[in-house]
Amino acid sequence: MTESKADLILHPVRLKIIQALIQGRKLTRQQLSALFPDIPQATMYRHLNKLEQAGLIVVVEQRKQRGAMEKWYAIGEHAESVPNEELTAMSAEEHMELFMKFVSGLIGDFGRYVAQDEYDMQRDGISMRQTTLYLSDDEYRELFEEIKASLIRRMDNGPAPDRRRRAFTNIVIPEPKRKQEESP
Repeated sequence: MTESKADLILHPVRLKIIQALIQGRKLTRQQLSALFPDIPQATMYRHLNKLEQAGLIVVVEQRKQRGAMEKWYAIGEHAESVPNEELTAMSAEEHMELFMKFVSGLIGDFGRYVAQDEYDMQRDGISMRQTTLYLSDDEYRELFEEIKASLIRRMDNGPAPDRRRRAFTNIVIPEPKRKQEESP
C-alpha cells in the first residue's frame, strides 16, 4: 500500500526534513543531521530516501566528498502541502488520524525538550496558549496572511551560535457551523 502525501509529510522525521528545506534551502544529509542530532544517521537516510522516491525532495547537486557522492537536497515542487483534492477525499476518521500524527510529533518535540537535564520554559519562550477570536472569513484570511508574512521574513535565518531552532505550530479550529448557518 502506498502512503498518501499527507502520511508522507506528517511523519515527524520527514516533516522536520521538509521544514528544513523550505524557502529554497539546499542541504546535505550531513547538514540535516547536524540540525537534528536526535535523529540517528540510519533513520535520516531511510526518510531521505522515502521522500526522494515520492518526489517530495529532489537531489539538486552531487559532489564527490572523501570518495563518496554527497547529495544536496531541495524541496520538490508543491511538496510542503497536501493537495486539496486529497484532503477533500478523506473521511472524518482519516482526518482525525492525520491530526493525531501531527499532534504526536508535537508531543515528541516537547518530550525531547523536557528530557533535557536543565530547561527554563520562561527563558526559552515556551508558549502554550489558545486565543479565541471572532472573525469573518475575510478577516481570518487577512490575519493569516499577516502572520504568514511575518514568519516568512524570518525563515531564511540559518543556524548561528546565538540562534536556536524554534518550532512555531499553528492549529486553527473553527467552531462547527450552527444549523441556521448551514446552506439550505
